[in-house]
Amino acid sequence: MPEYGRHVQQMVDHCLTIDDRDERNLYARGIIDTICRLNPQQRTSPEWRAKLWDHLAIMSNFQLDIDYPEGCSITPEELNLRPEPMALPPRGMMRRVYGNNIDQMIDAAIAMAPDDPDREEFIILLANHMKKLMMTENPENATDARIFKDLAEMSGGHLRLSTQTTKLREFEILEAPVSKKKKRKR
Repeated sequence: MPEYGRHVQQMVDHCLTIDDRDERNLYARGIIDTICRLNPQQRTSPEWRAKLWDHLAIMSNFQLDIDYPEGCSITPEELNLRPEPMALPPRGMMRRVYGNNIDQMIDAAIAMAPDDPDREEFIILLANHMKKLMMTENPENATDARIFKDLAEMSGGHLRLSTQTTKLREFEILEAPVSKKKKRKR
């Protein structure tokens, strides 16, 4: 483990060569004490002692035959386990400009009861967010009519807003600040 350095690894390698089990246990405890002194930030985690003993087992390639006081909670099989693959969003997104979160928000708005007073506010908030996202990609095309059309298409006609009754916020496109390089004095 590179965070402990080569000297700690050399100590672990030496501990593997010790024949007497009692002396090896004593030496392993000394290694853990050394790691504690070298890395005091380790003490902030709640199970830091057990973690250090696990690290000692990993550094010895699980060959160190000692009495682990906390019990070695990690095995070589667990160390080499790969995480489960993450589920990716569907490839057939209608409008990539808006992203997958907008699709989930549209589904949530559709699931709300039609007589819910918060539903209309949520739909307007959703449309404003869609307009803001469209402004970052294509500011010329970010009109209220276009946003309302996209919202109706993406919701399958369940969410409809009218340009006569609803007005979305106006967003400004701000220029990125230009940093001036300071001249260094020599």
